[in-house]
Amino acid sequence: MNGRVSKIERVSPREGRTEGPEVTARGYRLGNPAHGNEKHHAKNSVYVRSLDEAAELISRGYSLWMTANGKRASLISPQSLRILRNDNHGGDNRS
Repeated sequence: MNGRVSKIERVSPREGRTEGPEVTARGYRLGNPAHGNEKHHAKNSVYVRSLDEAAELISRGYSLWMTANGKRASLISPQSLRILRNDNHGGDNRS
């Protein structure tokens, strides 16, 4: 888990679509797992300003709202997401 998050993507995106995290005026939107089957409700959304913060919550079980041009956002489970990081250490993997 070295480096800053450069991208969060779906492991299996919808066919023919490039999806990315939904960004709102409040930031990236996530669903809190504590709300179970109601985590998709707007009142239960959690917002963060950076991909690093989003990745931290995803590692704790939060789902991420993802969207593609012309498509409604979908709430994607953490196991269906891939987090890509930049290596800030020039190849050195030390924390």
